[in-house]
Amino acid sequence: MSGPAAPRRLIPADELVLPVFQAWRRDWFLLAAGDFAAGQYNCMTLGWGGFLRLWDRPVALVAVKPSRHTFGFLQRFPAFTLNHFSPEFRKKLLLLGTRSGRDGDKLAESGLTPMASTAVPAPCFAEADLVLECVQAYADDYRPELAFLEAMAGGERSGRPHRFFFGEVRAVLGDSRYAPPPAAT
Repeated sequence: MSGPAAPRRLIPADELVLPVFQAWRRDWFLLAAGDFAAGQYNCMTLGWGGFLRLWDRPVALVAVKPSRHTFGFLQRFPAFTLNHFSPEFRKKLLLLGTRSGRDGDKLAESGLTPMASTAVPAPCFAEADLVLECVQAYADDYRPELAFLEAMAGGERSGRPHRFFFGEVRAVLGDSRYAPPPAAT
């Protein structure tokens, strides 16, 4: 049942139609960092993050713990992609979020197909129905002592706190669900 997604087309970032809370919490994203052409990349599943307008640019925000294998790729390479998939890929995303790339070829086991992105060196995936290609703009460690909500004050739950990576969105490619409807004539 899984295979390449419906054809993707370039969508201006300011025109992206996306139920963001559902996309992060229920659907998840697959974060890929590294350099596809060099064969040096890794990916991991994310269930939280965000999209914002910052410095008058469209920006994606991801948070990754230093203990994750993908963290090293974010440190060494300047770009990442966020890949969204239809619900049929949930088990594959679960595998990619619970296994480490240090322990074997989890990507091969998942059956997903990495491919070159259009605007950044990090890979995207043929099966994704939406891809955001990002160049890193800023990073900072989460500091629980600055949290206002008690639930966020324990953000370092296990080990070092997450590092936030902000990426300027350089390209958005998605199927027709993510584009605004055609203007009436």
